[in-house]
Amino acid sequence: MKTYTPKASEIQREWHVVDAEGLVLGRLATEVARVLRGKHKPTFAPHLDCGDHVIIVNAAKVVMSGTNKAEDKRVYRHSGYPGGIKSTSYADLLERKPAEAVRQTVKGMLPKGPLGRKQITKLKVYAGPDHPHTAQSPTPLEIKR
Repeated sequence: MKTYTPKASEIQREWHVVDAEGLVLGRLATEVARVLRGKHKPTFAPHLDCGDHVIIVNAAKVVMSGTNKAEDKRVYRHSGYPGGIKSTSYADLLERKPAEAVRQTVKGMLPKGPLGRKQITKLKVYAGPDHPHTAQSPTPLEIKR
């Protein structure tokens, strides 16, 4: 069986908006990553970027499951120099930069390499309820609570 490859004219990109208030971070990230990759479409091809744009609002009101998971889980980054690893807890990151915490979680669920870097550019995350993408008339994306 041949690999299906949609033509550029067959790829239709839509805009979706997600209200993250009260949603569990991991469950939100898996659904958003699925839409960014385009796995919800019948024309999905794993080697092409055929996903949709996603806007996440109220990222500051996202929650983590578990009693101490926000304090126990760590976020790591490395400067590239020997001994340059730094870590912070999810609780601190959600308090200081909630949009970056959600963005990094979704990024970890996308493919690594040029395709994943292209797909993460279609994600827009905002800590508050407002976003500047009303001209695209995004449709609400329902995620189970």
